[in-house]
Amino acid sequence: MHYRRAIVPGGTFFFTLVTDRRRPILASAEAVDVLRNAFRSVRQSRPFEIDAIVVMPDHLHCIWTLPPDDGDFSTRWRLIKSVFTKHCPDECRRTPDAARLKKGEQAVWQHRYWEHQIRDEADFARHVDYIHYNPVKHGLARSPAAWPYSSFGRYVKAGVYAPDWGCDLMCLEGVGRE
Repeated sequence: MHYRRAIVPGGTFFFTLVTDRRRPILASAEAVDVLRNAFRSVRQSRPFEIDAIVVMPDHLHCIWTLPPDDGDFSTRWRLIKSVFTKHCPDECRRTPDAARLKKGEQAVWQHRYWEHQIRDEADFARHVDYIHYNPVKHGLARSPAAWPYSSFGRYVKAGVYAPDWGCDLMCLEGVGRE
């Protein structure tokens, strides 16, 4: 099957990447640091802006803006996934499927990813909100501010969000305030 991807130089895109079998390989600070380094490494040779990001235990969401003369996000993702896989902690590479191990597959990431071209400012804002609220939605934090692997703090500093934006009801009632 041939997948069509939007090739838009200078475009802004929302992405979702999922780990193989939704294993929580991004749950440790060490794994997130390896992922950060993979992003840094690829951005040195193939620049792009990370407008918003959240890293969850088994997936990540982000928005990128590509350079004006470049629409190739596929190569960037291939490189990021490859660098992460090469350097990730050993537990990332473990797979319950012995047949895949015999073939030499590392089974770290799902083969495909989701992308959506951001159409306008309202679309951008909706996707940024979705990204930052994701840890609350999944029950991993009571507020976006409580999740350490997100660009939420950058948005608070810029005045886009109040620090208590997205608090769940318990957080707003003062129960277990983080």
